[in-house]
Amino acid sequence: MIHFDSLQDWLKWQESLHPLVIDLGLERAARVFHALNPDYIKPPTITVAGTNGKGSTVAYLESIYTAQGYRVGAYTSPHILKYNERIKIDGKPVSDDAICEAFARIESVRGDTSLSYFEFGTLAALDIFHRAGVDVQLLEVGLGGRLDAVNIVDPDVALITSICIDHIEWLGATREAIGREKAGIFRAATPAIIGDPNPPESLRQSAIERHALSYCIGKDFGYKKQATGWDWYFADRQMLQLPEPGLKGEHQYRNASAVILAVTQMAAILPVTEASIKQGLKNVRLAGRFQLIEGEIPVLLDVGHNPQAVRTLAEYVATVFPDRRIHAVFSMMKDKDIAGVLEIMNHVVYDWFFAPLANPRAATESVMRDIFSQSSITNVSFGFSGFTEAFSAAKNQSQQGDLLLVFGSFFLVSECLVEFENK
Repeated sequence: MIHFDSLQDWLKWQESLHPLVIDLGLERAARVFHALNPDYIKPPTITVAGTNGKGSTVAYLESIYTAQGYRVGAYTSPHILKYNERIKIDGKPVSDDAICEAFARIESVRGDTSLSYFEFGTLAALDIFHRAGVDVQLLEVGLGGRLDAVNIVDPDVALITSICIDHIEWLGATREAIGREKAGIFRAATPAIIGDPNPPESLRQSAIERHALSYCIGKDFGYKKQATGWDWYFADRQMLQLPEPGLKGEHQYRNASAVILAVTQMAAILPVTEASIKQGLKNVRLAGRFQLIEGEIPVLLDVGHNPQAVRTLAEYVATVFPDRRIHAVFSMMKDKDIAGVLEIMNHVVYDWFFAPLANPRAATESVMRDIFSQSSITNVSFGFSGFTEAFSAAKNQSQQGDLLLVFGSFFLVSECLVEFENK
């Protein structure tokens, strides 16, 4: 049987084991998980899918349930600094040893079933939560919903944050097609919360076909901002004077509203006080989402990498940092809508600094030069060896009152945070 002593060795082996980085389907993961835990008793489960906002939504849920005193397991992806960030209990990443032991248990029952890197991680998270006896597990879908490995577990509440065009090679080229894939997490007679204010019809239709109990923001529940705080409402219930969400941006009110509904829908098995909801909303933290690092020249980090996410980012920058020169350190994966992102951000960015990434999925300098040349953007700098050089060049062009913006990819934000951590 294969066995490794370090987490990095396990991960390196997993990356080479399966021929495809992404291999959607439930049958293989479900078979291995049943062999791993034949007497599995599922803890209360909330599954979160969507194009943008999944990580924020899980962070709110984690913060609220932790404030209430529950033992909380949270599975998210990707990570920013360390793989362990993907599997947390009570807000803390689990240890290398815990993950290695889970991988060893999975390998001991896997037989000749091939698993992808992501499937190994999902099975490890479920196994670790099971053995830790968590009171609730929060599962973020990695890609899509219907065929994502997370979907081997039936949720008690399914929550979909937003739908936009992304991952078209796997999910389809329209919001309707993508919505149908993400609706695969819906279950009969189970709350299906839709946090997209303009959802594709396929989401509503899928909920009907699956006999789910669907609730749409703006129709069945929602929020209203007040001079101080904000109010949440659902049917004949409301919560007044809630604190501003700890994560920034107008979209976070939508995410927080959907989270409150999820928590109230779970109240029969996991009671939560309004005080814990308020505390959880206020105390939530999440790296790389409108994250501001103060300094002589402040640095704003955001992992947004598709048009919907960067449109929200552009609105936030224009509102919170008006009349500032924005120096953008930028990179993206080559399969993203890079031209669309540039068009949206162009009116708020003063100058651009392309930071090449070592990741094989990342857009190369040659590709990025071509895309910039077809845009109206002329104030862009190339020729840097990596993030450090690009960031230094952007900082050298900055003066007091300016803002450095690092965005476009989880991998880029990761390199930035590593740089700050090392300093």
